[in-house]
Amino acid sequence: MSADVSKLLKKIEADSVKFIRLQFTDVPGMPKNAAIPVAQAEKALTDGTWFDGSSIEGFTRIEESDMLLKADPASYTILPWRPQEGKVARFMCDVYTYGNKPFEGDPRFVLKKVEAEAAKMGYTFNTGPELEFFLFNLVDGKPTTQFIDQGCYFDLAPQDQAEDVRRDIVLALNGMGFEIEMSHHEVAASQHEIDFKYADALTTADRVMTFKFATKAIALNYGLHASFMAKPIGGINGSGMHTHGSLAKNGKNSFYDPNAPDGLSDTALYYIGGLLKHAKAITRVANPTINSYKRLVPGYEAPCYISWSTTNRSALIRVPAARGNSTRAEFRSPDPMCNPYLTFACMLAAGLDGVKNKIMPPESTNVNIYHLSAKERKKMKIDMLPGSLTEAHEYLLKDQVLCDALGPHILETLTNITVAETDAFRLAVHPWELDRYLATY
Repeated sequence: MSADVSKLLKKIEADSVKFIRLQFTDVPGMPKNAAIPVAQAEKALTDGTWFDGSSIEGFTRIEESDMLLKADPASYTILPWRPQEGKVARFMCDVYTYGNKPFEGDPRFVLKKVEAEAAKMGYTFNTGPELEFFLFNLVDGKPTTQFIDQGCYFDLAPQDQAEDVRRDIVLALNGMGFEIEMSHHEVAASQHEIDFKYADALTTADRVMTFKFATKAIALNYGLHASFMAKPIGGINGSGMHTHGSLAKNGKNSFYDPNAPDGLSDTALYYIGGLLKHAKAITRVANPTINSYKRLVPGYEAPCYISWSTTNRSALIRVPAARGNSTRAEFRSPDPMCNPYLTFACMLAAGLDGVKNKIMPPESTNVNIYHLSAKERKKMKIDMLPGSLTEAHEYLLKDQVLCDALGPHILETLTNITVAETDAFRLAVHPWELDRYLATY
């Protein structure tokens, strides 16, 4: 047993932890966990813990079901909303197969693999996501779309009736080591946003999973349902996960050049060029459900046009005004239903392709694209993101850079999910159809 493991075990004992959750993520981005008593902590941190992966979406087949969870010591944290007598802690885990091999269907492994490619080029990839979510009422223990308030952007009580919920979420996340930058009511009724400080992509992806898990658990304590669904209600804003990204080399932001126009280095421009080139394929991963594409429509602040700008919020990629070490590119299409590991991996792979091949983006677009006609957009060569899950998946399968980044196991799973979701939706009779046709025909 290493000195680091020994030190961590002593900390676990000093923290009076009684149970440990070994947390991992399936391909669609759902958090999974196995709970172990604290007596098994040493084994989890050294040999790992075996589990049956055959029932986990996108993991493995029955005949090769045994898989190993290896706890990441750096991810240790106590869950503040759990009872403080008999505390519960959690570790994020990497998934391995026989022969101590990283499992290719583990989303965390996919991101680590692309991060290693960036490291060979001398880069660290930092991300800072902004997660939006709705708080709805529960009725008889079941989620509804009933608003709990009619608040608007940056409102406060009494219009914002979720101040206490957000406060408890922020306090819990602070207790888990998050540095919260801001929390506020969002544009739509009952919609909220909590932003935490950027970090390397793997740490941030872990935090996104923790954030969603914690938010749902704390909302439930208030008798509410926290939903990260992209478009739970038609006619109002959906929920996004705008993701700020930047590359750093030797601890210094590589996107900033004080002598360049707009203070943007060639590396920043190449990264943006790569994201734009692969944007259609990234959409399949960043917007992973049929519902996601009901958000990516004009008129509700969600981007649907492939463009970039230093000022324009209708563009897919926006470069915020801050410069120096804060220079970054905000990728505005992802929604919070996405798997953050796979989304960040695709963003990084696309950005690195831009840097390697010096892909310059087109001229920035500083007009409101929503107000342009189709003819004007065509003249400016502004293309649109895919309009459906099936269309986005077709672009992904044709994108060799992203296919290589994700690997065949993940791609096969995403294909199976796309077919199953599309068929299930196509065969279902929707309430809209009944409203539209039942009385008439």
